[in-house]
Amino acid sequence: MNKFRELRADEIDCRVSTVSAKGCSLLLYKDARCDMNILDETVKPENWQRTHEVIKGNLFCNVSIYNEEAGQWIAKQDVGTESYTEKEKGQASDAFKRACFNWGIGRELYTAPFIWISKENVTLKEKEERGQQKFTTYDKFRVTQIIYDKGIIVALAIKNESLGRLVYKYDVRPKKE
Repeated sequence: MNKFRELRADEIDCRVSTVSAKGCSLLLYKDARCDMNILDETVKPENWQRTHEVIKGNLFCNVSIYNEEAGQWIAKQDVGTESYTEKEKGQASDAFKRACFNWGIGRELYTAPFIWISKENVTLKEKEERGQQKFTTYDKFRVTQIIYDKGIIVALAIKNESLGRLVYKYDVRPKKE
């Protein structure tokens, strides 16, 4: 079977996870278009397929790849969760992305470090929610560099596009003497 390449920096998106008065945390993710492009590139468009099925009220996606050696389709499956914006579409997309993780596409994202952006590097907006002060941000973040060693993220740089500056740098590669 095929081995999928690691994700490039331009294929990885950043999503704000939590926000406080001290800053925000980010999560790295890939979108469904990234998965489709990598499948097309690696196994060719005609050698993979996607189907959806409802099992006990949950939407599952099967991503099947044709194995020429075995002469058959091999499928990997996962379930999706609803998104906040488009319930059904988000669930289908999430199930597809999760099934692609099962094939190994983007699995290296699971090795990401905890990403904290301090308040000096993010525009925080205060809002009141049920009598409590909460914080949010509308800043956009972008991965500018990512380096792997055997499928593990060893270096990562993130830019706050809204502020126009590098706001996160991670590097655990051995120092050269």
